Amino acid sequence: MSKIIIAGIGPGSKEDITPAVLEAVREADVIVGYKYYFQFIESYVREGCECIDTGMKRERERAEQAFQLATQDKTVVVISSGDAGIYGMAPLIYEMKHETGADIDIITFPGISAFQKAASLLGAPIGHDLCLISLSDLMTPWSLIEKRIRAAAVGDFVTAIYNPKSHGRYWQLYRLKELFLQEGRAADTPVGIVRQAGRPEQEASLTTLSALDPEQVDMFTVLIIGNSQSYEWQGKFITPRGYYRNPTPSPFHQEGAGGGAMGASIMNESFRTILSEMQHPDVPRWRLWLLLHAIHTTVDFGMEQCLWMDERAPELIYHHIADGTLRHIVTDVTMAASGIRKGALNRLGIEVHCYINDPRSKQLAEEHGITRSQASMQLAAEEYPDALYVVGNAPTALFEICDLVHKGKLHPAGIIAAPVGFVHVCESKHAVKTLTQIPKIIVEGRKGGSNLAATLCNAILTYDDAEQLKPGRDL
Repeated sequence: MSKIIIAGIGPGSKEDITPAVLEAVREADVIVGYKYYFQFIESYVREGCECIDTGMKRERERAEQAFQLATQDKTVVVISSGDAGIYGMAPLIYEMKHETGADIDIITFPGISAFQKAASLLGAPIGHDLCLISLSDLMTPWSLIEKRIRAAAVGDFVTAIYNPKSHGRYWQLYRLKELFLQEGRAADTPVGIVRQAGRPEQEASLTTLSALDPEQVDMFTVLIIGNSQSYEWQGKFITPRGYYRNPTPSPFHQEGAGGGAMGASIMNESFRTILSEMQHPDVPRWRLWLLLHAIHTTVDFGMEQCLWMDERAPELIYHHIADGTLRHIVTDVTMAASGIRKGALNRLGIEVHCYINDPRSKQLAEEHGITRSQASMQLAAEEYPDALYVVGNAPTALFEICDLVHKGKLHPAGIIAAPVGFVHVCESKHAVKTLTQIPKIIVEGRKGGSNLAATLCNAILTYDDAEQLKPGRDL
């Protein structure tokens, strides 16, 4: 039977051509391929072998020639760079056989793909689940390519990028970078850039997703973008498979129960899911960071509508933490206090105070006919007037804070207002909004709660992780 051998010749170096492919090349009567690739096999071609080379974008013509020659009882080898089945000639040859019904045997010999060669030069970047995406829209609509890019980013795949750029295709890599960042891939994610892999002009370098400059990339380049676990070490790009992790803990050993690395991993995955389902993920990072925490805690995407904050309020409050002027947090109830991460408080040298169970609050409330929440705010104002005030339960606490600010007895570094309920809750939040000189974060309407107030406080304590969208510190 007539036959066509489809051979992947690897990325370019002779050392990367498999023995099976070399043997096929030596025995071929005719070799068909893109003219640029013949330089890599010319020393193995036997005398008398006919070499038919064509230019770029002539794939169908090459396939037709191969079929015509095979019917003449010649051993025809069709060469592709890398692996012939990956963006190569193999699919076209099989499609043509299916279309024509030709009585020709097809044999495929695999080759080392460009992404594999690139990976070996970079270190070990493809140690876990990965996908390949071509940015060429000659055969695939850009709208579909963009869906695949988003899917790769959301799915946390290590992603190899083929055809990242050409003379007429200059903006697509910029868009890919934008999409990966939008979908939550961290700014410091390692990115490997390999040009002319396996060839004399070979160049390999490492950068990060945020620092990736598409202007430094050309049509001979393959990029590899890491996943959330990838890292750079001693100039090498590594994506761990997981062998050196600690044994998998109990499912109950998670966030809120000393979950550590496991809790952080779950929280990272949760944030990626939230980002993929949010209606408006393209909000400023200072807002997005708190939104992600609020939705994660409540499983309520309504937070996108009801979480209100002053312009850059999280940044302004965190600035006081970073410069050492904010060292105290006051909460209205013990439940809110207990939800604030102890690891973060210890790391930052911050103390949390709650006066609701202080005997003085009870006495003050009885003497003046006010609630214990109001009394506790009065006591806090005397001792920590510059603290961050976090309210997750009592609207009367918010009203008292407003009154104390107006009297000049309290000047908080910030206010988190998240009381919950049906009586005077909305009114208390309207009142605190009028404190225009104080950065505020408010859960509007009836929603709120101590767990939500604590979560928003935790988001501020870890605000230096916001740029990379890496939650889970201090669990």
